[in-house]
Amino acid sequence: MLTITSDFDSGNILCKSAEDPSNIELEIKPDGKAAFFQWFYYCVEGGEGQNLVMRLTNADGASYQGGWKDYHAVASYDQEEWFRVASTSFDGRELTIRHAPDKDKVWYAYFAPYPTSRYRTYIDNIKASSVLKDAVLGETLDGQEIHYFQAGSGPRQMWVIARQHPGEAMGSWWMEGFLERLTDDTDEGAGALLEKATLHIVPCMNLDGVKRGHLRTNAAGKDLNRAWRNTTMEESPEVYLVREKMRETGVDFFLDVHGDEAIPNNFLDNAFGIPSWDERHEKLFATYSSRLLDISKDFQTKQGYPPAAPGKANLDIANSYVAETWNCLSMTLEMPFKDANVNPDPEHGWSPARCRNFAREHLTVMAEIADMLR
Repeated sequence: MLTITSDFDSGNILCKSAEDPSNIELEIKPDGKAAFFQWFYYCVEGGEGQNLVMRLTNADGASYQGGWKDYHAVASYDQEEWFRVASTSFDGRELTIRHAPDKDKVWYAYFAPYPTSRYRTYIDNIKASSVLKDAVLGETLDGQEIHYFQAGSGPRQMWVIARQHPGEAMGSWWMEGFLERLTDDTDEGAGALLEKATLHIVPCMNLDGVKRGHLRTNAAGKDLNRAWRNTTMEESPEVYLVREKMRETGVDFFLDVHGDEAIPNNFLDNAFGIPSWDERHEKLFATYSSRLLDISKDFQTKQGYPPAAPGKANLDIANSYVAETWNCLSMTLEMPFKDANVNPDPEHGWSPARCRNFAREHLTVMAEIADMLR
């Protein structure tokens, strides 16, 4: 007998029917107080050796239809090693995952999950580093602590945040790689960065959304990356508290780490379109992008978002708000849910290990560019 569950940290699925292993009907649940949905994460027990055909019947209503093109779900027998399910298809109506598991218990997800339980364990471990000073900025609406780390003593104030959108788990895997290298006292690149800059890091902005299994919103149904200009403690304390800390420290550099459902590559989005955009902004962004392109085989600059019209950038978005408010280099990093067309890996697609390594490469560029920021 098959059992399908998602009542766990970050889980999301509604099982409509599992009586026939060859015709399992599932639905992705929307964010609690918002209509967004695309993230799924569930466990199947009792399916060993059976040809499972799992139909996500409401996929045609998901938030980003382009996210299903050339997409392959991930699966794991231990929630540590995740692999792509090659027989994943979208027919314009349903996403179908076909898989014959080798073991009785298997998990399936939109991307390798990074639940709050893993986050708390990692934070507890990383706090032991002598490189980091840790603090709690406040609490989310569900009462979870918002962790903040400071590192270094240099004059440049460099901010890095991730996971404004909870379904974008690649942001947390990226943060693991970034913090691991930053806290390695034998790493010359990390040492150089810590001498030139003071780092301000919020590893996970939207803990409530992560735990609830949301795609884009927090416990109030608020998209945090559309709340920066008019944030409130009542609806988006995560943004409000971080923004207040930024006002205290100042900002010379800002990197906001995300994932994109549709575009099958890593790319950076700048703040072009803010009222104060000028040649200095352009030069700093070009320098960062060019250097990252030099050192990373996983980065490219040909695909990305179209720029906003001059003076028409959306200042509710973190990238644009921070750039305009502090006149600094401000960027959004987007990583794919799918495999990356640049340097593809068909077995794992874009994966936790590749996120970690990509973060380490960013640290190199940050160290090189720090002196140019002002």
